[in-house]
Amino acid sequence: MAEMTGWDRVARWAGMGNNREMEHEMESNEAMVDELNNEVLEGDARGVTEAGQESQGSGSGHESPLQAELAQVSSERDQIKDRLVRLQADFDNFRKREQKERQDAREYTVSATVEPFLGVMDNFQLALRSEGSAEQLRAGVELILKQMEDALKGLNVLPVESVGAQFDPRIHEALGSIETAEFPDHQVMEEIRRGYKIREKLLRPALVRIASNPAQVSE
Repeated sequence: MAEMTGWDRVARWAGMGNNREMEHEMESNEAMVDELNNEVLEGDARGVTEAGQESQGSGSGHESPLQAELAQVSSERDQIKDRLVRLQADFDNFRKREQKERQDAREYTVSATVEPFLGVMDNFQLALRSEGSAEQLRAGVELILKQMEDALKGLNVLPVESVGAQFDPRIHEALGSIETAEFPDHQVMEEIRRGYKIREKLLRPALVRIASNPAQVSE
């Protein structure tokens, strides 16, 4: 297969209609412009040289056809340059539009994530200004914690099951054991730090203490 020249690539550009293909093809358009300009300039130089040589060899009677051919080449070159300029402008507009859409998507994601926690922040500030008793403050903090859990649940962030469950190294991290004869060996006895997952993806493991039942181990 013959190698595709700069002129062939311009023809291919002219027929493009898909934005994704345009993005891939136009990433190297600046280098292509330079390449095409070089080809045009080299072509013009060859045309002028050949025209001069043929004019010297054939006499003044063949000057008009050669000049017309040279004028046609120059016109085609100008058309190609104009097309490249318009393609460059289209690519710049596409890139700016894509950047704006990406920025808008990020801002929307952040706002949708933060909005449920604004009420939690308001209640924390109210709790700090409260002059109630310790019991009232504790009850208020428990309500705020429940509000926080509801906000996380709205984002599909759920706590990892721990106390009462069998130890699972995929979602639990053991910090110690509690010797007991009442509970099954390796059952989670105490949760030190709650773990969380988003749907089925673990965000962080739960830090726990597990049961150590010597009777079951010996069996």
